[in-house]
Amino acid sequence: MGEISTGPTTKERILEDALTTFGTRGYDATSLDALAGQLGIRKQTILYHFSTKEDLLTAVVDRAALDLLATIEQALDSAGPESWERVEALVRRIFRLALVRPELLGLMREVSRPGSSMAERLAAQMEPLIRRGRIFLQREMAAGRFQKADANYVMLSAYSAVVGVATEVEVSRALGIEPTLRSMVERRKQILHFLNSALLENTTTSDS
Repeated sequence: MGEISTGPTTKERILEDALTTFGTRGYDATSLDALAGQLGIRKQTILYHFSTKEDLLTAVVDRAALDLLATIEQALDSAGPESWERVEALVRRIFRLALVRPELLGLMREVSRPGSSMAERLAAQMEPLIRRGRIFLQREMAAGRFQKADANYVMLSAYSAVVGVATEVEVSRALGIEPTLRSMVERRKQILHFLNSALLENTTTSDS
């Protein structure tokens, strides 16, 4: 009997490569012919698994949302019990993700553009996490551990800042400038400082 292959299936390879390409080059800039060429398969093979390019994008958005949610859940599960520790752990994990898998955040930026057909789908996928974050902020504010503010505004500002980091990484790499650990740490400090100012009174955070 022959050995059973444990490698990724053709469908999984298509999804992973499409995620990387859509998240770095952009959806409109990527053709199915080009994607097939990268994978070393025929375009018809992609269309066998995904009937249209938009169907492929839908599957990619669903995959990216699952990966991102899993990453965030891991960060929250490993964080300490203190309120600020949970915020800090989440920011650190997102920045690590921006370095090792920039395509995930890049795809979020790509499909969040005005007029994107996938914006509502991504929002629906992320809604449980956003709702959880809003409830967490409101609870901590009510308990006096965070200063009172508009939880929706804090969430929106944090989301915009983090997705902006992915854009910076992508633009830097397109210009041939590989982001350094020092530059990413500095950007992380800036976002943590913003969140610290928004959430805590007379408190400073340390970051290394």
